[in-house]
This record gives sequence, structure tokens and C-alpha cells, in this order.
Amino acid sequence: MSRNTKINILLLVVVAALAVLPLALGLGDHKEEPFTGADGEAETAITEIQPDYEPWFSPLYEPPSGEIESALFSLQAALGAGVLAYYFGLRRGRRQGEERALERVGGAESAAGATAEESPAERS
Repeated sequence: MSRNTKINILLLVVVAALAVLPLALGLGDHKEEPFTGADGEAETAITEIQPDYEPWFSPLYEPPSGEIESALFSLQAALGAGVLAYYFGLRRGRRQGEERALERVGGAESAAGATAEESPAERS
């Protein structure tokens, strides 16, 4: 196995462990909703510290249910992943194109150089 393959496998194992370990270890079992987002946790903490706190602004759009909110969040994540994949693919394609162009130019120059070196020898 190559070094890159080993690194990729190690990264996949780490990501899988990050996903499975909280569930396997029972983290969050003491909470009513164990895996709520940071926004919900922050709201709870703020109201415990200062019950009369009022937010500075309200959301522009409040989804009618948690499922729709999750779907919109997933859509946002998918769009972001698509933009990043497009960017990295574009960069890789450009780099490969430049390498191919340099190989063609280098091959053409060496062929032209060989022809130029033979020409004076043939003349004498």
C-alpha cells in the first residue's frame, strides 16, 4: 500500500470513530434531546444565567418544523461541498493541463533541437 492510501484509510477510521464513539459511549444520555445543535444549547445556557434576556434580532426565516430545518441545513452543506469539490477539481484540471502543455513544448523543443544539430553536420 502506498503512503497516501494508508493516510486515507487512517482518516476514514478517525472520521468513523468520531461518528460512532459518542453513540457507543452513551454521551448525552442524561439530556432530553442528546444531540441538539449549539444554538439550542446556547439559548438554554443564556436563559439559565439571565432569564430576562432578550435577543438583539430575530431570524429572517423560521422553518415550520425541525425536519425542514434539518433538510435546509443538509442542502446548505451539500451545496458547500459541491462548490469546494468544483474548486479543487478545477485547480487539479488546470494543473494537469499546464503539465501536459509543458510536456508538449518540451518534446517539441527537443525534437527541434535534434533537427537543428543534425543540419550543420549534414551540410559539411
